[in-house]
Amino acid sequence: MAKQDNEIGIHEAYFNDPEKVDLELFGRETDSSRRGFLKKSSLMAMAAVIGSNIPFADKMPSGLIPAALANSDQPFKLPGKSGLIYLNDRPVNAETPPHLLNDEFTPAKYMFVRNNGIPPKMEDIDVNTWTLEISGESCKNPTKFTIGELKKKFKHYTYALQLECGGNGRSEYNPPAKGNQWSTGAVACGRWTGVRLKDVLEYCGIKKDAVYIGYYGADTHLSGNPDKVTISRGVPMSKALEEQSLIAWAYEGEDIPLYNGYPLRLVMGGWPASVSGKWLKKIVIRDKEHDGAKMTGQSYRVPCEPVAPGTKVANENMCIIESMPVKSLITFPKSGVTHNLDKKFKFNGKAWAGDLEVVDMEVSIDFGATWQKAKKLDKPLNRLAWQTWEASVKFPKKGYYEVWAKATDSSGKSQPVILPGWNPRGYLNNACHRIAVQVV
Repeated sequence: MAKQDNEIGIHEAYFNDPEKVDLELFGRETDSSRRGFLKKSSLMAMAAVIGSNIPFADKMPSGLIPAALANSDQPFKLPGKSGLIYLNDRPVNAETPPHLLNDEFTPAKYMFVRNNGIPPKMEDIDVNTWTLEISGESCKNPTKFTIGELKKKFKHYTYALQLECGGNGRSEYNPPAKGNQWSTGAVACGRWTGVRLKDVLEYCGIKKDAVYIGYYGADTHLSGNPDKVTISRGVPMSKALEEQSLIAWAYEGEDIPLYNGYPLRLVMGGWPASVSGKWLKKIVIRDKEHDGAKMTGQSYRVPCEPVAPGTKVANENMCIIESMPVKSLITFPKSGVTHNLDKKFKFNGKAWAGDLEVVDMEVSIDFGATWQKAKKLDKPLNRLAWQTWEASVKFPKKGYYEVWAKATDSSGKSQPVILPGWNPRGYLNNACHRIAVQVV
């Protein structure tokens, strides 16, 4: 569709080129009367999206977005998901409102969705025959495993691991950066179960010249070209061999949701979630920095040195994002709450810090002019899990307030109260989160 990387939703797509999106999304072909016709498979696709059959589909003008979609803020519903804000439908991307992240661990139905291509269909997935290949120029003994063999050969581990999209917060940058305009909700933390990546790699043999791993998944490129790889990212061996890096098949004690990688995915907390490949089919051990799709150019990279907003940065001056920056959210109450002046205002949230740990939480009610410590900051369940915090404040008089939250990590770095350094792709926004409170 019209926007680069196909990162565009159905409403904008129909606005830009309605007849083209008719053809690409639903297979509607147009004749001279501007009335098209739907192939049987495409008619079924449109009916599935709308939730009903379409008796007069043959009379529906081409280039006309169905009113059921045009009048909805959430044009597509995903099985097993609830309450998400849909940014895009081709590919599907959806974020979680902060108040739905208040659970200690994110329920599967609230886990954000970040796709680059089209996931495999559930009916095409056979867990019994699904295989994972370990190979690459620095792999001593290339091997294929079924999921059953992975479960049988290797010890199982469960870790709470926090995943955040590298572009979370992109919508706040100015000049705007291209890509999904995430606000704050492309983040989740839950308990993943699987086998350690290091155990599997060591079983297959790691050559001395190994420096990186890369993954390949079963998702289909948006173009439909089977020879094009949607995304193939990776990490240095040091990250791959960490105790908490998993090849996982379960989330919160259940199968991983389809749109989050079922039946098998990598989970490597603390780094951009794009390194945690979904629908996992292959891992390669490399003797060089992995050069798969979205590893080169400017994808998931920021300027190696700070630049002024709007600056064009050459590819050679862009560095790969590794550990994510310290960040926090106020997850209770929901922004816009009304509060009685006579009572203390109690609120809480989550905090995380990439590869590090959050050691301090502060809050402000005067736009960051002064700060006070949160009354409680829990330790993470394990390394790379997020942390729960609680705070309370007393408002001096009636009126409109903004409650701000600021986390500090174990290296002494704190969240900025305004936007961090601008970058061309709008990555790594860890500015302080805030909610509105009307005191009466």
